Amino acid sequence: MGAYSELRARIAELEEQAAIARASEVAEVLADIRAKVAEFGLTVEDVFGESLSLGASKKRVHEPLPPKYRDPVTGATWSGRGRAPSWIANVTNRDRFLLR
Repeated sequence: MGAYSELRARIAELEEQAAIARASEVAEVLADIRAKVAEFGLTVEDVFGESLSLGASKKRVHEPLPPKYRDPVTGATWSGRGRAPSWIANVTNRDRFLLR
């Protein structure tokens, strides 16, 4: 067997040992963290902050836009953004629906 293949075999052996050692250390660290979280009554927000809490949305919340158009029949309004409602969708000149 050549030197290269012996080194590759040694690398594989060391990688396996490293994976076993890491798994053992991770288990010890997790046990320690869980014990301290239980001891001090910490929450996810305490440990990771509000931005990383479970279920937290990263979407920005926008306030609704003021209406720009009004349906004279029903009184329904539309801001002019997004998909047009059926009462104005097929109208080419929307000036008569504008709020003033």
